[in-house]
Amino acid sequence: MGLSNAPPASPVVTADQALERLIEGNRRFVDNIRGEHVVMGPRARAALVEGQQPFAIILSCSDSRAPAELIFDQGLGDLFVIRVAGNVVAPSLVGSVEFAAAAFGTRLAVVMGHSRCGAIDATLSELLDEDHGGPLTDNIRDIVERCRAPVETVVSAAGRDADRSFLQREAVRANVRNSCDHLRHGSRLLERLCTEEGMLIVGAEYALETGKVTFLPRA
Repeated sequence: MGLSNAPPASPVVTADQALERLIEGNRRFVDNIRGEHVVMGPRARAALVEGQQPFAIILSCSDSRAPAELIFDQGLGDLFVIRVAGNVVAPSLVGSVEFAAAAFGTRLAVVMGHSRCGAIDATLSELLDEDHGGPLTDNIRDIVERCRAPVETVVSAAGRDADRSFLQREAVRANVRNSCDHLRHGSRLLERLCTEEGMLIVGAEYALETGKVTFLPRA
């Protein structure tokens, strides 16, 4: 990518401004209102051919029910979206966040989990010695292993006999917080941007049942 020595671009909006835009966009989504500024047609495509300046980075689950652009009522070029099952963090995913922050000056990164996450459910089943509903391939198991530590913490605190829906909900949030911590402290670039240039890395949970995104307390 050739960005290791390149200075970050000037931010399009501040992290707090970007967060407010996401909150407002999700409010429209919940109310089934499409923002007048959200454009998706030929004119928007043409305007973005030469470059992009997304105002937020979203690391979210691959679940087909949780598309970030729709959930936050945004259009082409607004969001730099990285999707992976379980919204886990691996080196290539950290690199993707670093790329957007360095190349576009984007100063808000959101890790968004969601209710009824299959990756979290599979991890719980693994920890509780339950049937997974099918064998785990080596690659799927890699995702489960990346979720294991935060989910294990929840199970250990609540007990193996705790209500399954409670474990699922708390495990989703713990997994989001774990991914946020990994981004904040697993990248020298992101750590510097958070410390010196006002970048924010925040967690969020999307409720499939209501369409509402709840942002977790900042660390």
